[in-house]
Amino acid sequence: MPDPDVTAALKYTGDGAPKVVAAGRGHIAAQILVRAREAGVPVHQDPDLATALTQLAMGQDIPEQMWTAVAQVLAWAYGLSEKRPTPNR
Repeated sequence: MPDPDVTAALKYTGDGAPKVVAAGRGHIAAQILVRAREAGVPVHQDPDLATALTQLAMGQDIPEQMWTAVAQVLAWAYGLSEKRPTPNR
């Protein structure tokens, strides 16, 4: 189970770069995890990546230097759901 101390959530529509849609520490991080579980969103534990993502502004595209790490997480999540990214999803 992820450490609720630092959490970040991403959105990827298949168009452009993924975006940060939620991020926080402590109580806010715990609430993000609760809502993700309620929505059936896969949760991946990577404290270093989560910490880096919390430094970005909400809605900001993931910078190029983070693409590989984020792509690995997205591949993991899509592998769980057997879904592939499609625009506006």
